[in-house]
Amino acid sequence: MVENKVLRARLRRVKGFVIDMDGTLVLGDSRNLGLRPLPGAVRFIAHLKKQNLPFVAFTNGTVRPPGAYVHKLAEAGLPLDESQIMTPASVAADFLSRKGLRRVLVLGGDGVGGPLAQAGLEVVRPPERKNIDAIFVGWFREFSMDDIEAACDAVWDGARLYAASLAPFFATANGRALGTSCAIAGAITKITGCRAEILGKPSHTALRCAGRRLGVAMSDLAVIGDDPALEVAMAHRGKALAVGVTSGVAKDPDYAALPRAKRPHIVVRNVGEFLRLHRAALRA
Repeated sequence: MVENKVLRARLRRVKGFVIDMDGTLVLGDSRNLGLRPLPGAVRFIAHLKKQNLPFVAFTNGTVRPPGAYVHKLAEAGLPLDESQIMTPASVAADFLSRKGLRRVLVLGGDGVGGPLAQAGLEVVRPPERKNIDAIFVGWFREFSMDDIEAACDAVWDGARLYAASLAPFFATANGRALGTSCAIAGAITKITGCRAEILGKPSHTALRCAGRRLGVAMSDLAVIGDDPALEVAMAHRGKALAVGVTSGVAKDPDYAALPRAKRPHIVVRNVGEFLRLHRAALRA
């Protein structure tokens, strides 16, 4: 936590927010399906809208495309439109298009490949493996060795490997659940010796994409999340304000154990507590 006067000034300068979903705004079940709001989430989103502060809810999950979160979040009391929701597939669609990588082997369902196809990229799936520019791995609990083999063949043929996330788990109402893109990318890199580039959190690529969407410089963003290795690390990479909550994966000792330069600037129990700090800063 930075000194209060400095903190208030920094909070007043924030022009946009990147907010984690799982463990920060909502908790889902172990299959990342049903969602319920966490304390203060509904009030915090209403506050940002009232203040006309741009924001995105950014999940590292790719179980569904961004548009499919609209109904789920509305059921949880969080009325967002599709433009206010980001996933690693949103980042991948932007990044791969800018790189000119057109033919993409997708390991995952519509939440992984849908945004890429919507952006005009050619999405193919195993057993296809020839003439592949890039491989993008996301939520895919049903994967088989045939899928791993197709991806490895594509790598050996020159394709680049990208993953939605390399986080081993994410927060759910039932505790930690394993991340499938970490497991799948791990198998491919172990077999081929290639490197998997992360397009979700905590990559600089992801924060840059969020900043472009919001029209806000990365250093003028606040990133709020429950994972020291994801949201907090991403915020520091972009010189954004790092806000850690203890409503998900990490607790106070986890943040305190970080080297001082890598700790969140602010640690709060939940986004409701952060809302009180932000309101106080705006009044100061």
